[in-house]
Amino acid sequence: MFLIKNLRRISPTTSSALIGFRNTGSPPLSSRFCTTLNQPQQVQSPAPNGLDRSRYEGLAPTREGEKPRVVVLGSGWAGCRLMKGIDTSIYDVVCVSPRNHMVFTPLLASTCVGTLEFRSVAEPISRIQPAISREPGSYFFLANCSRLDADSHEVHCETLTDGLNTLKPWKFKIAYDKLVVACGAEASTFGIQGVLENAIFLREVHHAQEIRSKLLLNLMLSDTPGISKEEKQRLLHCVVVGGGPTGVEFSGELSDFIMKDVRQRYAHVKDDIHVTLIEAKDILSSFDDRLRRYAIKQLNKSGVRFVRGIVKDVKPQKLILDDGTEVPYGLLVWSTGVGPSPFVSSLDLPKAPGGRIGIDQWMRVPSVQDVFAIGDCSGYLETTGKPTLPALAQVAEREGKYLANLLNEIGKANGGRANSAKEIALGVPFVYKHLGSMATIGRYKALVDLRESKDAKGISMTGFVSWFIWRSAYLTRVISWRNRFYVAINWFTTFVFGRDISRI
Repeated sequence: MFLIKNLRRISPTTSSALIGFRNTGSPPLSSRFCTTLNQPQQVQSPAPNGLDRSRYEGLAPTREGEKPRVVVLGSGWAGCRLMKGIDTSIYDVVCVSPRNHMVFTPLLASTCVGTLEFRSVAEPISRIQPAISREPGSYFFLANCSRLDADSHEVHCETLTDGLNTLKPWKFKIAYDKLVVACGAEASTFGIQGVLENAIFLREVHHAQEIRSKLLLNLMLSDTPGISKEEKQRLLHCVVVGGGPTGVEFSGELSDFIMKDVRQRYAHVKDDIHVTLIEAKDILSSFDDRLRRYAIKQLNKSGVRFVRGIVKDVKPQKLILDDGTEVPYGLLVWSTGVGPSPFVSSLDLPKAPGGRIGIDQWMRVPSVQDVFAIGDCSGYLETTGKPTLPALAQVAEREGKYLANLLNEIGKANGGRANSAKEIALGVPFVYKHLGSMATIGRYKALVDLRESKDAKGISMTGFVSWFIWRSAYLTRVISWRNRFYVAINWFTTFVFGRDISRI
């Protein structure tokens, strides 16, 4: 009966109708969506669920009696922390992102070699903010934002279909009362030719899956009859470009995998597999000199070779350094920092140094109303006199927490509507205090630097105790108890039985 009633309500004979999508896949009806079913001459090829692309216009502006709408672009550390802290009794929340989960990036390197399973580091957005799957005015859309119309308080989006032939992308618009741009950044290639085609980044779960699949494939191919010695050595040469925390942690995890698992289960090739870490300057530049020297020493003991150089060109089976040295590889992982995404660069908004969206001390974009930016895509304008904060998870998380509290206060002061917060005092501006840095380097060793800066005094330590602190700290930071349980169980089973080497 419910289906029949809905079919009657969206009948073609009706002069107008209100149609909406939810992230459940079923199209419930909502007054938040507007369409134009009375214009059959505009009908194009049908979209999913029988809807025509020309008829699906999107989310209309909120009306009196409805909650104001906060639109969040992105599902990273900043956006998810904001959605977790937003008061859904004041606002409706709409999230637009190309993924429906948050990635716990500090543990992502562990999934590449089987220390952790992939779902242990992925937290569904609906679990972070349950209102998205429960409240009638809150939604998640699997889409990318293509344009911002600040004058009309609208964002233009396009659905993400992963190239499926049966499902063509279509565009829609979302009206917002408050917009939070938290779409993060992209891996920086510095314009080096061949990086995008041949290297694998380590920022998403599908990157970790690709690394693991290629690593295990190379191991198995190198053991087949008839393969030359040179080709075997190339296949088993894993090269990591970038000596930051991600590159160092992945090198440590990979060396652990080689020492403890590969040499037991791939005895025929155990002497040929090795890891090279390439960095233009110093590895772990944000850490103390003593900690850096310790990291290099331990990585060398684990079989990781450190090469100082600048990559000039990347070819399908080798890369070329600035001194002309050719480095053959079977697996190339690129981890050299981040830069603004094409979407951020395309926005007609003031930019901070480095091409990020320029913001003030309250996370606002000063040139437009009701637009905020947090996380790796944003940075302080030069007029604020503040330096751009580093692209770290702890920075993004605390910016998201601060902005959630700020928006809640604005909403309580009746400033949640579009263009209604001009006269509201915003209170204390955001202040970032660095809590320290940690990095694991394999072999039950890690670095812990709890100082506010390299020149400040504080606690810094290395060794097994640091490794225990690293694991304990990140286990408590995993968002849900479900994933904390998964991570703990994965660590235990890996310790007892070793890593799983199945290529699935």
